[in-house]
Amino acid sequence: MPVIARPRSRRRHGVVLILVAFLTALGIAPAAADTPQHRPAYHFSPAKNWMNDPNGLVFHKGVYHLFFQYNPLGDRWGNMSWGHATSTDLVHWDEQPVAIPFDANEGVFSGSVVVDTANSSGFGTAQNPPLVAMYTSAYTPASGRDGIQAQSLAYSTDDGQTWTKYSGNPVIDIGSREFRDPKVFWYAPANEWRMVAVVANEHKVLIWRSTDLKQWTRLSEFGPRNAIGGVWECPDLFPLAVDGDPANVKWVMLVSLNPGGIAGGSGTQYFVGDFDGTTFTADGPATYEPPAGTLLQGFENGYAGWTPAGTAFGSQPAAGALPGQQTVTGYVGERLVNSFIDFDAAQGELTSPSFTIDQRHLNFLIGGGRHPAVPGATQGDPGGEVFTDFETLDPATNLPSGWSATGDFVGYGATSSGLPYHQGDKVLDTCVVPDKCDLAVGTFVSPEFTVTRDWVNLLIAGGTHPLGTSGPTVVELVSGGRVVGSVTGNSSGDMDWRHIDASSVRGETARIVVRDENSTGDWGHLMVDDIRFSDTAAGPRDTQTTVNLVVDGDVVRSSTGTDSEALDWASWDLADLQGRSAQIRIVDHSSGGWGHILADQFMLASAPAKNGTDRADWVDYGRDNYAGVTFNGLPDEQRISIGWMNNWQYAQDVPTSPWRGQMTMPRTLSLVSSATGPQLRQTPVAGVDRALVNRDKEQAKVRPVATGERATGLDATVARVEVRVALGSAAEAGVVLRRSADGSVGTRVGVRRDGTLVVDRTRSGDVGFNALFPSVEEAPVTVRDGEVTFTAYLDRSSVEVLAQGGQRSVTDLIYPPASATGVATYAVGGTAKAVDVKVTPLRP
Repeated sequence: MPVIARPRSRRRHGVVLILVAFLTALGIAPAAADTPQHRPAYHFSPAKNWMNDPNGLVFHKGVYHLFFQYNPLGDRWGNMSWGHATSTDLVHWDEQPVAIPFDANEGVFSGSVVVDTANSSGFGTAQNPPLVAMYTSAYTPASGRDGIQAQSLAYSTDDGQTWTKYSGNPVIDIGSREFRDPKVFWYAPANEWRMVAVVANEHKVLIWRSTDLKQWTRLSEFGPRNAIGGVWECPDLFPLAVDGDPANVKWVMLVSLNPGGIAGGSGTQYFVGDFDGTTFTADGPATYEPPAGTLLQGFENGYAGWTPAGTAFGSQPAAGALPGQQTVTGYVGERLVNSFIDFDAAQGELTSPSFTIDQRHLNFLIGGGRHPAVPGATQGDPGGEVFTDFETLDPATNLPSGWSATGDFVGYGATSSGLPYHQGDKVLDTCVVPDKCDLAVGTFVSPEFTVTRDWVNLLIAGGTHPLGTSGPTVVELVSGGRVVGSVTGNSSGDMDWRHIDASSVRGETARIVVRDENSTGDWGHLMVDDIRFSDTAAGPRDTQTTVNLVVDGDVVRSSTGTDSEALDWASWDLADLQGRSAQIRIVDHSSGGWGHILADQFMLASAPAKNGTDRADWVDYGRDNYAGVTFNGLPDEQRISIGWMNNWQYAQDVPTSPWRGQMTMPRTLSLVSSATGPQLRQTPVAGVDRALVNRDKEQAKVRPVATGERATGLDATVARVEVRVALGSAAEAGVVLRRSADGSVGTRVGVRRDGTLVVDRTRSGDVGFNALFPSVEEAPVTVRDGEVTFTAYLDRSSVEVLAQGGQRSVTDLIYPPASATGVATYAVGGTAKAVDVKVTPLRP
């Protein structure tokens, strides 16, 4: 599976494939301290540098080969190459030299490896069959095909130690920038190769055939279906026997997506169905039918009483996509609301007539931009005294008078810009250094001034890397040698108003410092314009693209799109609003990226409609199991997977050094029957069980468990923790893992009476490195007679919880201090009858 720089920076604010070493030699930021307390004991992590998706998993001559996306030059995404590690038991790993490195023309994105037993490719011999890798070539500007993604081959005739790129590359090229992550496998019924790969932004898996791994024919496509809240990546397709019955074999398709995972950010869904060698057909209906109800508006006969204001919605509904727009899917009939007028530039509102709420739910289709309404947001210019607008510049520095630069920015300054919402002609942009953009680091510093107002307001865009994270991109107010306040970007090229509270230094001297210490392709730059002083705080700008329910003039419900042209169902529970008069108001106040809204089929109903995320089956309900694929080369009845234990929301900020990235515990996959059809089951591979030290097993049976937390006297750092919870009168009960002596640190793993498995890492240790990291994960489980059992596999920086016989999985990173080793029980909302805990150390 491939991986692109996410979120994508544009270039100048575009995807920048990093082809040079990270600039650690500049000495602008101190090197991160080593973190051995977080180094996993039985999960693979590289000795140093950045790692993400597993690639090319293959079993060959008794050795498991794990290839992986790797940056040989730094600890953030870039210079994508294939790292390599080997194991004989999937627990003890030996890291090998880089297998397939990037070069000037291409980054080596995700893919797969097969053993070409018959030497169909001709890369080896019948006596010495080659290992053949198919990977995504991510072409660079030097190639003359900047941004194109195509599929290429490399081969090894020495058991994976050295690799040669095929001279005829690429072997599949459809001219796309979103075509990646080939997974090749042998399809025995046809005595041929098959491959699945994604067109990421179209939510499609393409299926191909070949006899020699070089010439490929496209057979079919699968998707869009179920979860489509982000791009599709890293597909896999393989057979599994249901309940171990070889006479009942189904096929499983894995599809990762980012964002749009069930727990937020990255996630992996799966489909169970049939594959005939040409087409994969998922079980169940191909299209989703929402609950029946009363249609308020389907837009087939114009707006019919709905009132448009502004210019975003035109005079009538759209017939599908508008000029310049990608294909729009998921709407019903021929027409829908579509505010993609003037290429997102238009703004406006569309308001329904009043109606009476007489059913429990309001269901509707929604798509377009993910721009929620923000409390306190305003439209228009906030006013104030302009300190600098970067329009009048010193010709020697390209900076306003008195401003200076450090680091890579010496000699560079403000430039003309076409960014959405900027003022005038120029902005200060840290992507200004030629051929560096995100790689450039340094500061721009204003002259001193006396603070006379309470607020510093400014327009800002670019990377969201606040102070306290590695590689900040911030604007600081500095007075007396200390940072009074700072703001960071918005992971966007859309400029927005932000403010810094200057009231504590009013009357004192200060400077503005624009600091960019981020040298990655992950929006590693900042854009600044119109710095102003004011008595009131500005921003944020109202850029909502929303569907709202308005009652008595107040917005009481609101939904937004998912940055997708595929509409999906949303539902509002209106139990508290029965009998009230209401209106629907569709709002487009955005003129930036994804600055439009799509809507259709507003329907009052007695039951909620389910969106694709809720309809999907998920490999994992945690935050940190992404891009998982399975091994080739195993016997047909075996299927083992490994995933990347991380999430693109915060992956580049996780507090580990000198490495950043680790893999999940290898898991054996199977299919088991259920009332809703076959479900995926995951269990640890045998090597994990062999690492258990049963002679050191400890147990605690706590009964009853009163509200609150109670230490058990057990310790667990690298261990299997088996738990039985009898809820009694408690609403929730379970264990606290990696708990500190004072109880301030700990990860709760428990169950609720409503059938929810809970993993709460909000106080799991170091949670402050990224605002999106603290989280509570939930997975559905069956509670029988008030009881649930689950097993948690602990490592130094992770917890993997398996429940319901392995049919439910929650995988989360945690970063507790080494001293936090305790195990406690807890209960909420009553007294649990019992919590039984068994701890077995794991010592690979």
